[in-house]
Amino acid sequence: MGILSLLPFFQQNRGDKNMIVIAGLGNPGKEYDKTKHNVGFWVIDQLAKEYNIDVTKFKHKALIGDGVIAGKKVLLVKPQTYMNLSGESIREILKFYKIPIEQFYVIYDDTSLPLSSVRIREKGSAGGHNGIKNIIAHLNTDAFIRIKVGIGEKPNGWDLADYVLAKFSKDDEPLILSGVEKASHAIEILLTKGIVEAMNQTNQKLKKENKKSKPSNTNEVIS
Repeated sequence: MGILSLLPFFQQNRGDKNMIVIAGLGNPGKEYDKTKHNVGFWVIDQLAKEYNIDVTKFKHKALIGDGVIAGKKVLLVKPQTYMNLSGESIREILKFYKIPIEQFYVIYDDTSLPLSSVRIREKGSAGGHNGIKNIIAHLNTDAFIRIKVGIGEKPNGWDLADYVLAKFSKDDEPLILSGVEKASHAIEILLTKGIVEAMNQTNQKLKKENKKSKPSNTNEVIS
């Protein structure tokens, strides 16, 4: 086995320097449309609507669509492999388009964040999220930008899988839609001002929101 084969593919082939791949995670099928675990898909749909990007072409085990957001060329991606195998689709896409890892963003739900809050991370562990875990395994790195949308902590007595595959209550729907809009805006900041400014603006808002909320015993998982 050659030395190159031991390196992540994006270190071997540095391709399109202008295109950003933005993937939202979720599960395919109508039965999963409105579930908490599909928030990543919702953000992609929001971006597609705002910027008139058609995300209906099936390629590389995903629904994809290319367009322009904030003056930047983007490829919007919704893997159709089911959440736990998201890395299969992502790896194919990044390899096919020869996208550097720093030009890959992923959006997903996070139970460690308050409902509707958004946090940007430059890298980190999977934090218990199986979709991210699979992407890390397929890319052989955790050094990619992620936009996390809070869906709230699961109630006591709930199984985690049951919680993330449940739909939002009517009371929570306006809140999560606000979170989707925040995530969309965060991506615009990422594209125009870069990761540092995007983290400063987005994560600072989260800190302010947490100060306004009631104290909680929940410890946030940094991922």
